[in-house]
Amino acid sequence: MRHFLTALLVMILTAHIAIAQSQPVLNLELANKIADAAQEKATSENWNVVITILDQGGNLILLKKMDGTQIGSIEVAQLKAKTAFEFKRPTKVFEDMIKGGAVHLNTMPITAVEGGLPIFKDEHIIGAIGISGVTSVQDGIIAEAALKAVSLN
Repeated sequence: MRHFLTALLVMILTAHIAIAQSQPVLNLELANKIADAAQEKATSENWNVVITILDQGGNLILLKKMDGTQIGSIEVAQLKAKTAFEFKRPTKVFEDMIKGGAVHLNTMPITAVEGGLPIFKDEHIIGAIGISGVTSVQDGIIAEAALKAVSLN
């Protein structure tokens, strides 16, 4: 019986590892490419922003604060990324819902301001990006440009 349970455990762990290895991930190299693309777009528009990237677990993997960006944007960028990651949708969706009358969303722990996008690869969420520093529309433009530049979403 003990050998059977050991063999069963090994099979389960092997299967779990195989599944985990087959799912796409957002590593630091990819996070840097995304952030560099975001910074390039922001610089081309003469916008100073904070760029936040979360990994597939929703953990902070990268944060860049461009020179001249207000300090408050550090937290806002992280909150946008967190909302986009946890709900698997752009933060603009929530902004639009509130503008449409869904005021109950104001009581939820979300950041309902454009500039946060989930990052998908092969239909799996692998992270999120949050941009803050200029208008919310401009933040959204930067986030979209960054993911498009690295062929994501």
